[in-house]
Amino acid sequence: MTASEPGEPAGLWLVGARGSVATTAVTGLLALKAGIIEPTGCVSAQVPFDQAHLAGWDDWRVGGHDVVPTPLAKRAEQLAEAGVIQYRVLEAVREPLAEVETQLCDGYQPATHRGSQADAVQRMATDIAEFAERHALARVVVVNVASTEPEFPVLPEHGTVAALDAAITEPGRVALPPSSVSAYAALRAGCSYVDFTPSTGIRLPALQQLAAQRKLPYAGSDGKTGETLVRSALAPMFTSRALTVRSWAGTNLLGGGDGRTLADSDHAGSKLASKTRGLAALLGGEVTAPLHIDDVPDLGERKTAWDHVSFEGFLGAKMSLQFTWTGYDSALAAPLVLDLARFTAAAHDAGQSGPLGALAFFFKDPLGADDHRLAEQFVALRDWATSL
Repeated sequence: MTASEPGEPAGLWLVGARGSVATTAVTGLLALKAGIIEPTGCVSAQVPFDQAHLAGWDDWRVGGHDVVPTPLAKRAEQLAEAGVIQYRVLEAVREPLAEVETQLCDGYQPATHRGSQADAVQRMATDIAEFAERHALARVVVVNVASTEPEFPVLPEHGTVAALDAAITEPGRVALPPSSVSAYAALRAGCSYVDFTPSTGIRLPALQQLAAQRKLPYAGSDGKTGETLVRSALAPMFTSRALTVRSWAGTNLLGGGDGRTLADSDHAGSKLASKTRGLAALLGGEVTAPLHIDDVPDLGERKTAWDHVSFEGFLGAKMSLQFTWTGYDSALAAPLVLDLARFTAAAHDAGQSGPLGALAFFFKDPLGADDHRLAEQFVALRDWATSL
């Protein structure tokens, strides 16, 4: 792929393209193109980012992979019934939603896949390449918004590209989790990659080595949308005021697909780990921080997070802070997916490669950056974006 020019089409390829976050992002993008909504929640639409070299809403074409057959329009109807998407918006974008549906391909499902993982990587890379050729795209950004996976063990063959290539050519062998198969396919297709999930994805030495060889940028991981967003703003308050946090307990209640997925402790492990690492970094060390994720089907697409912070002040005075955050996670995540596509494409155009630490603002467990403080992350994002 060659460098794009302003006004040239760009591609957004979504892994998990029929899920709640992807469907909300696609519906929102189509509504932005139609001029029927404002870009509320889109960081990249703010001053001064509106002056940066970013692809416009009209420039984007959308495709993707998924393992479920539910059509985008049907999924959007379900989200409208749940209160995430307004019915007037859904009706206005039904036709372009159907057009996007024609650009979706079958994803990688280990339980049903026949052949080697190398075959899956090649097929998925071909899907992306054909999408780019079909729409004459100079850039395609692959964004993983699929369901969170169980943690995957790091294997010796994950160390180098050569060792990984040898491992995935063995028929029937599962050397990579699905998220890493998708990341591998993205890199093979010459695309930048963003992991909006806490799954393994590109966080393997061999895949990062391949990204370096191909001079491709990538970003992740685990989008920061609700409870952790609040934590990353509040935790620096305690440290800057020299107040000692003794414990920070949290409970997440959620329904929908995320609730069902994260009710499984194997799937929830990576999500809990990314949240805990971020809090420890914010507070300058380990702190008692029990965190629970509970499936409450009645909540549907809504998510409620309750936090209790116990802290100590002058003369050992014991105090506490509590907050409750309730929202639609898909509506919070979707504009960030669009932001990340715009910023990552611009970075690729500018010749940047490797982990995009400046995009830490968007993630719970950022690659290429150590600072978890929200205000400082925003300054770093602003300075980086306006210098592209």
